Amino acid sequence: MTEQASPRTAPLMGMELSDMEAAIEGRYPKFRAKQIFDALYAKRQLDLKEASALPAALRKEFPTGALTEHSRFDSEDGTVRYLLSLEDGKTVESVFMPERGRDTLCISSQVGCPVDCKFCLTALMGLERNLTAGEIVGQVLHIAAKHHLDPHDRQMNIVMMGQGEPLMNLDAVLKATRLLVDPAGIGMTEKRITVSTSGLIPKIEELGQSPIRPKLAISLNASTEEQRVELMPITKKWHLKDLIAVCQAYPLRSWETLTFEYVLLRGVNDSDADARRVRKLVANIKCKVNLIALNPGPGIPFETPDPERVLSFQEIVRAGVPCFIRKPRGLDIYAACGQLKQMTEHSGLYSIHE
Repeated sequence: MTEQASPRTAPLMGMELSDMEAAIEGRYPKFRAKQIFDALYAKRQLDLKEASALPAALRKEFPTGALTEHSRFDSEDGTVRYLLSLEDGKTVESVFMPERGRDTLCISSQVGCPVDCKFCLTALMGLERNLTAGEIVGQVLHIAAKHHLDPHDRQMNIVMMGQGEPLMNLDAVLKATRLLVDPAGIGMTEKRITVSTSGLIPKIEELGQSPIRPKLAISLNASTEEQRVELMPITKKWHLKDLIAVCQAYPLRSWETLTFEYVLLRGVNDSDADARRVRKLVANIKCKVNLIALNPGPGIPFETPDPERVLSFQEIVRAGVPCFIRKPRGLDIYAACGQLKQMTEHSGLYSIHE
């Protein structure tokens, strides 16, 4: 077949192999799609100029859609927060957290977030738009390239706990997951990818039916319906008792455990009585509970509980289910859980990036 050039087309990032085959059909031989897939995802050649095995015309014709770095912020604890630019000029945040023996990447699924949790800085942004599968995977590839990460060499975890409600963008999240676990590409495993939701019941059920899917984490954050409505208005539509029921029915894989995340707010949801109610709520679910003492930020009307209160809460919950305290990372650069609001630094102070 004669290889012919044509006008520029859609970005390659986010395409599965079948998508790439369709994109080049009639212009290039089918085997070129496998070469593109290998170059982009396995070799992390985010600029096809590096892919010398491909013909020059093809390399010029197809943009990769790789994200560009707007800003980078380095924490004293080794955490790095990236503000990445998208093709339409919007920005999204991703966080790299190195640890002994493993690395964790916290990535976003939307620009902003529509859920409006009252203790979260991201909620103050509102929702700007969904990310494409390519923009989700692009965050992983950008960080992997910057820090020379390879899931075949060292444990790499991905948590979709950055900006956005992932289950409101489920199709893109699932496509991104398929790309992340493709053994011919990035080569991760579903065991190392987690998606966090505020509790969209129909979407949780849909996620459970997907043959390739991340692990599931639920943002609980309250021990009663009334409390959760105040903190997470989404409960007005998706009630707590129904959320617990769908978690009980969720089709866990043999190796899988549900995670419940609970942000502790001083004097609001951190009492011993709250802890006993949480333990009772999740008692009949194969799960663990992660406690997160509030990570403060401007405009958030809550306070962080004392360490002793957090430990007391943990002791009560773990009498019934495994319960862990999540150590905050990147507090000094607004990279911790609930702090992602596109902060940029000016003269040592942080302000909102517009």
